[in-house]
Amino acid sequence: MAELSDIVDEYMTKTTGLKKFCDRCLRTQRWNGNIVLMVVDAAFDSIGLNYFNSIVPKVVEFEEAFVEGVMVKNLKDLSELPHERVKNIWANERSWNVANSVASHLHELGQERGLSDRGALREWARDASPKDWKQDPIGRIRGVGLTTYQYLRMMGGVDTAMPDKIVKRVVEEILDKAEVEMPTSGDFEFIKTVDRIAEISGFRPIDICWMTWLVQSEGDKIRMKKYRDVLDRI
Repeated sequence: MAELSDIVDEYMTKTTGLKKFCDRCLRTQRWNGNIVLMVVDAAFDSIGLNYFNSIVPKVVEFEEAFVEGVMVKNLKDLSELPHERVKNIWANERSWNVANSVASHLHELGQERGLSDRGALREWARDASPKDWKQDPIGRIRGVGLTTYQYLRMMGGVDTAMPDKIVKRVVEEILDKAEVEMPTSGDFEFIKTVDRIAEISGFRPIDICWMTWLVQSEGDKIRMKKYRDVLDRI
């Protein structure tokens, strides 16, 4: 098991500054703490486009058009914003429905429990279970898979991982190098495997999850170096 820890260390040494970013995520402070932008980020990301090249620029464009203009101040406003108003920025109607529906549920939860938007996201994330995600009101939203569900939980302060294809590929690569067998085929089992690797290596599941994306190469740089300034913003 020491070998597995050493291999994880090798990957992590490539991602200087990752802990700071993950700490901010767990404090629900991504996008300068704007819950609307976190929900929009997760909704846009639900269709599997390149995160840094496709999703982040569109979230920024949405921010400039609707958030900075104070048209969308909170989750209630987001839940009521029709696709027709944003389709020049984001054409995919199904993923926009994800944004509307997640915002609606979290707003209603906040109203019921006397919570701010941030408090509602954090309380939902704390109580939500990946094992029973399909029974969760957010898990039942068309277009919300387990990866999006887990992504929202992470931004809501839960130290966990997503069963994203890149995360799986890198984790399987690490396990192969260490000659360690752990389940990775089932999504829920994979999340537990990341928990186990975190326990062994001394890193957090969220650190391992984000590391797998940020060690990917784009051009002559890994994403951690190429998008360092973007990470500081989001």
